[in-house]
Amino acid sequence: MSDRYVVIGGAGAMGQITVKDLVETCPPADQVVIADYNLDKASQLAASLGGNRVQPLLIDINNVTATAAALEGALVVINTAPYAFNLAVMEAALLAQAHYIDLGGLFHTTRQQLALHDRFQAINRTALLGMGAAPGISNVLARYAADQLEQVQEIHLRVAGVDRTRYDVEPALSVSYSLKTILEEFSFPPAVFTQGEFQFIDQMSGAKPLKFPPPVGVRSPMYTLHSEVATLPLSFADQGVQEVSFKIAFDPDFTAKVKFLRDLGFASSQPIPVAGGQVAPIEVANYLAMHQPTPQAVGKLKQYEVIRAIVKGKKSGKKITWIVDCHTPGMPEWGIGLDIDTGAPPAIAAQMLARGEITQTGTLPPEVAVPPEPFFQQLARRQMTIKSRQKKGWQVET
Repeated sequence: MSDRYVVIGGAGAMGQITVKDLVETCPPADQVVIADYNLDKASQLAASLGGNRVQPLLIDINNVTATAAALEGALVVINTAPYAFNLAVMEAALLAQAHYIDLGGLFHTTRQQLALHDRFQAINRTALLGMGAAPGISNVLARYAADQLEQVQEIHLRVAGVDRTRYDVEPALSVSYSLKTILEEFSFPPAVFTQGEFQFIDQMSGAKPLKFPPPVGVRSPMYTLHSEVATLPLSFADQGVQEVSFKIAFDPDFTAKVKFLRDLGFASSQPIPVAGGQVAPIEVANYLAMHQPTPQAVGKLKQYEVIRAIVKGKKSGKKITWIVDCHTPGMPEWGIGLDIDTGAPPAIAAQMLARGEITQTGTLPPEVAVPPEPFFQQLARRQMTIKSRQKKGWQVET
């Protein structure tokens, strides 16, 4: 019996990685559908992967009814489109009675998506929210650490990486996923969960040096708005969690450029009059960034990323801190760098659903639905390794 996977936005930057992963790792009889508004690009990608098992499909996710019809027969719908479309794609998945996976909802959309829990449960399907790198891997790292503890006090997620690869073309602004989402991360007040309550703090605040394993080294992650903070406090409420935070360290030059664009007004979604028309600055910035020449590596890829969960709690009355890291060097044999840790997890989760390794139904975050050990085994197939250690006490830098 074969399974059918539909990747919404499958011709996009992250969608292409998800499609590649499915083609490389699914049983040969399974079908992979590249559903995109750009049929030419989807067709070219399908042709490059070869065989009849990969099919292109023209789709307009603004039309929920038509999208649902196109999803007919899908076991899992993987949504790699921008998070603004999450709710629409979920509605289509409900109509098609398919499992659903996305890459995250930037906190506020995730909270709206959680409200669809009963509807997915009623059709015995799973909607997995935020199954990329962060959110996604980060959530499962936190779950793994929390499972080692009886009581959880704090969960802090940190991400940092390096790219020392030489490229034939240096883009003006190197982006691997939507600049629109990045600009919003830099512009919206970040959420934190502190002293048992949600709060919103200053954008790009909290940067301080933190030592990561080599070759990443010392980086200074800052607070940005992220989906992990929307779900982890709820998922570990019974274990008493009081503090949850997320920080990410971008390259300093990249951070300065994005901040400049934000401060200049390019993070605004409010249309402005230009040459007799109306245009939103953030759409212009995103279009230009995503249409830069694609740089090609000269020599070997030299990229590395670490996703870290720092979880403080108690076991047998003793204070303990677990530090769990996911190391990502990329997948050169697939022609993919660090973005493998964002594009591969939804493909992994989709196949875990197909194999019955994810059993809970409803609308769920990764830390609730995804069992860590089999997930980590699949990460290892993509050259991502998990390293964990515990320390006495809570005096660990976050």
